[in-house]
Amino acid sequence: MFWRKTREAIGRFHPAHQRLTLERTVSASSVPGEWAAVLASLSQHEVTVKRRKWRLPSRTTAVLVPIIQVLSEDTAPDGAIGVAADFRGPRAPGKKGPERDLPVGGRVRRLTEWFVLDPWLQVRAELRDGSVLEIRVTDRIRHRKIHRVNARGKHKWKTKKKAVQRIDVKRTLARDAAARRPGTAPPAWIRVRVKDGKRVALNATAKLPRVPEENDQLQAILTVVAELFRWTPPQASGRTA
Repeated sequence: MFWRKTREAIGRFHPAHQRLTLERTVSASSVPGEWAAVLASLSQHEVTVKRRKWRLPSRTTAVLVPIIQVLSEDTAPDGAIGVAADFRGPRAPGKKGPERDLPVGGRVRRLTEWFVLDPWLQVRAELRDGSVLEIRVTDRIRHRKIHRVNARGKHKWKTKKKAVQRIDVKRTLARDAAARRPGTAPPAWIRVRVKDGKRVALNATAKLPRVPEENDQLQAILTVVAELFRWTPPQASGRTA
């Protein structure tokens, strides 16, 4: 049978690695030591698997692996890191919203619009300092299909799309930990909100005008994450926002 050895090799991968390879999704929560086993398995992929259909999604190595590595360093050995990743892309079932017709005029006979929401990454980590970090990355693509009649009476259909990305990060501080406004304002593209309660919650939201290239995606996420760590003093007592 063709590719029998490759299939057998995939069967020896870590279960999370197998799901990423065959289904392009993964949902798991484990301690850093178990994630180290997952990363070790992923590091063998390119050497073992050559067939194109079983290649890892590019966001696996460009985004997911580095984020797990960074969080593992800041998570206690018994702290959990939860990951829900969906690398099937925006065309996967269930991501397309309903279509609607927009008002038209002139030579435009019909204008249909719909949105695709692709929440492709969610991460939750219990950090050493007692805080809980949550990351969510969503691509939002607007599609428009235009039916136009030109001056010669010829009918034309054209489809346009525009993609933006939203990065939401929440850091729930340890009980009795404080938040403090930093000396400089956040970057203009990042909005920070502080919610006081039994535990202070810091929320950062960034809306990017386009989906970053693979090489820039990780940096965009880490920049939003790092912003929330500017809002806590090195040693805090009490709660002030």
